[in-house]
Amino acid sequence: MLSYLIVGSGYRSEYYGRIAAKYPGLFRALFLCRSAEKAELVTAHTGIPATTGLNEALAFSPDFIVAAVDRASIADVTEEWVLRGFPVVAETPVGSSVEKLERIWDLKTSKNAKIVCCEQYYRHPVLSAGLSAVADGLIGRPVSGYLSLVHDYHAASILRKMLLTDGEGYTLRGERTVSPVAETDSRYGAFYDGHTGEEVRDTVRITYDSGKTAIYDFAPTQYRTYIRSRHLTVRGERGEWSDRMLYYLDGHNIPQKQLLAPSIPEKYRTLDTQALRDIRRTWQPELQTDTEQDEYAIATMLLDMENYIAGGPSPYPLEEALDDALFWLLVQDAVSSPGHEFRSPRMPWHTR
Repeated sequence: MLSYLIVGSGYRSEYYGRIAAKYPGLFRALFLCRSAEKAELVTAHTGIPATTGLNEALAFSPDFIVAAVDRASIADVTEEWVLRGFPVVAETPVGSSVEKLERIWDLKTSKNAKIVCCEQYYRHPVLSAGLSAVADGLIGRPVSGYLSLVHDYHAASILRKMLLTDGEGYTLRGERTVSPVAETDSRYGAFYDGHTGEEVRDTVRITYDSGKTAIYDFAPTQYRTYIRSRHLTVRGERGEWSDRMLYYLDGHNIPQKQLLAPSIPEKYRTLDTQALRDIRRTWQPELQTDTEQDEYAIATMLLDMENYIAGGPSPYPLEEALDDALFWLLVQDAVSSPGHEFRSPRMPWHTR
């Protein structure tokens, strides 16, 4: 059984607590919080015990640490626990500035630190099925993509796997628009009064060194709304993946189409639940990245930590996580300076 210490008490930290409660035969967890009030709250929400004491946290003897703090603090908390000698699973993004990204990389190279950024979206059952089809060449060489599904660093991860652009440099141009939209949902419940809020949308065009192109188009509204959809398209030389559909030429050049079926790989069958089975058996024309799939995807990464700690491959290469965060920082520059082109810099972790 794997044990982990969850450092943090915010919304995202509770995912890791719920996962430990959902799979008690696989994981045991403890929260480390800054105040007794926060400790009581996370325990009430997840059923997982919490402490405010460092000595008690260390006595728990975790196999690894989950750094689930605010975005600006993730790199600092990761460094703190790496220097204590622990492997760390860091929430996204792994760093919030270029300087912090370089520090994280230095920890890996100088201290041989085991740091995994919990970038989970590519492990969602439907997205995993589509990305596998692309990687297997079903649509031929991918040439362009459109992503309006997840934000910033998450988008960087999915775009890389959609277009098979691992390690490529790129340029980007962007803009940010603000428009009114009716608010219909939130983390805390739905709205029915028809009140209007602001939709802040970032639209960025990316051109990779290979000539492949992509459009990133996202507003945070899309995460919790009944009136905005989410989409993904990747076009290849012999086909296209669009949301839940695959279009391609078979070995005899006969056009085919296929509904993407979400699946659970054999190595993760211990994480299967009735809720996941219900999702897989229900026809759903839209792309969904619901909480059930999110917790499953995170749990697969936590499960993979056992092999990583023992000397196996990382569940998510740190170089990719650093590139994800770098993309996010460049997007902020691009949407703040419309009309200007920004070039991805060469960083210390770019060894190829």
